[in-house]
Amino acid sequence: MELSQVRGRGQRLVVAGVCAVVGLTAAGCGSGGDKAAHDEHVLLLSIDGMHQSDLTDYVAAHPDSALAKLAARGAQYTGAQAPAPADSFPGTIALVTGGSPKTTGIYYDDTWARDLLPAGTKDCATAKKGAQVSLTEEIDKNTDSLDAGQGLSGLPDGIAAMTGDPSTVLDPAKLPVDPVTCQPISPSDYLKVNSVFSVVHAAGQRTAWADKHPAYQIMNGRGGRSIDDLFTPEIDGKSPSGDVWTKSAELGRRYDTYKADAIVNEIAGKDHSGTQQPGVPALFGMNFQAVSVTQKIAASKGYAADGKPGALLAGSLDFVDQQLGRFVTALDKAGLTGKTTIVLTAKHGQSPIKADALTRVDDAPIIDAIDKEWASAHPETPKLIAHSIDDAAILWWLADRSPDAIAFAKRKLLEAKGTGTDIAGNPKPFTASGVDVNQVYAGADAVKYFDTTADDARVPDLFAGTNGTVYTAGKSKIAEHGGTSPDDRHVPLLVVGSGIAKHDVADQVSLTEVAPTILTRLGLDPGKLDAVTFEHTAALPSL
Repeated sequence: MELSQVRGRGQRLVVAGVCAVVGLTAAGCGSGGDKAAHDEHVLLLSIDGMHQSDLTDYVAAHPDSALAKLAARGAQYTGAQAPAPADSFPGTIALVTGGSPKTTGIYYDDTWARDLLPAGTKDCATAKKGAQVSLTEEIDKNTDSLDAGQGLSGLPDGIAAMTGDPSTVLDPAKLPVDPVTCQPISPSDYLKVNSVFSVVHAAGQRTAWADKHPAYQIMNGRGGRSIDDLFTPEIDGKSPSGDVWTKSAELGRRYDTYKADAIVNEIAGKDHSGTQQPGVPALFGMNFQAVSVTQKIAASKGYAADGKPGALLAGSLDFVDQQLGRFVTALDKAGLTGKTTIVLTAKHGQSPIKADALTRVDDAPIIDAIDKEWASAHPETPKLIAHSIDDAAILWWLADRSPDAIAFAKRKLLEAKGTGTDIAGNPKPFTASGVDVNQVYAGADAVKYFDTTADDARVPDLFAGTNGTVYTAGKSKIAEHGGTSPDDRHVPLLVVGSGIAKHDVADQVSLTEVAPTILTRLGLDPGKLDAVTFEHTAALPSL
């Protein structure tokens, strides 16, 4: 099965499992081994949307770049895979927990939980279970503001004053409700496991992170706040032009600069705002949005026919490289270069790379037609598809989970055909709703695909991958992520740190292996990660 392919390195997985179960600290297990290989700090960086091919091409074309100099110092994993679905939240959670969706409970950033109650529920004794769980801008106090509703003055450039505890700008009325306590569930409590931040924080060391939504409060993991400084300016808030920060390459770069400034402050021992001096975090980092933003917008035209980025996308890659150069310079200035492991990767890639593979499909009429036909024979279920999230894949949760309903939904998905648009906006026909007919998993097949169990309250009832389809009603988007294709999943992974010589590792590895690697690099026990114990996740090989 596809999700199990990265588990095929038996020897390493067995060792990791033994370490996790018996708590060994001998060489090769947890915090044991060669102390010289440990660093005092780990800087984790995600260049969202970046492909392994982008890294390879950029280093070759820019031998004096920060990326090239980093690649010349470390281990490059040329077969790294983001988890499926290759969306921001499964990717992020894999990086910081060591777990896949079956263990973490995070299948996407906007899902359905059959065991929870809808946001705003007050009468939990009689309310019907089944709730949308949004981990997006939708749960901010103010979705239109860069500070998510904190009420800062001097925005946007005054955003550094934003809180380091984003739970304070989440609206409890927009969160799903626990049927037992009848209280809203925070993103971090929705996560089923702890995170690397939990382990580092519990060891008495400082932690920090910067990301695109306050919903990234989830990275604290179960058990309370473990990220001392979590800076989350809302990317879907309004910029000075009135557009959201994802509207143009220029806005995406400006938005990322605020977070990059925070990293430079933290390398200098300050908090993200630069106003306090708590010391350099043991674990810190950020995600870059500039590449992902530029890949999506029609103005960029994406990639040329030879797979090389167009001028606008090349500019965003240059921007990220410049920020990486700032970090390297700051580490050198602080005397931390020989004490810091840098892990550079991407939560997800972006598809399609080839422009002629793009088919835009409006999924709303497909869903409406399925609901209408089912309701005509089953009036007690006016909406069969209780929740859907379709970007570069299809995830559906059904109100009726009977075998007949699941078979009906799959059959109608595969029967649906129509006309979408190509990259130029011209008509382009599609069949089977735009999905890859060999990647449609419904009911028990979906459970098997995700390697979970039938009683999993969060697994989709239907999951389908695509090869170039982007689900959108408009014509402004030319790429998206969240699917199963190599363009979505084949991401860069570079590890630079003390004791690591330049070399490439061609083995297929998973982003889940980053979490135990982070703790090992800090001299901490990866067996303290819940997901590492459950899934026997190994650290990255050849370090």
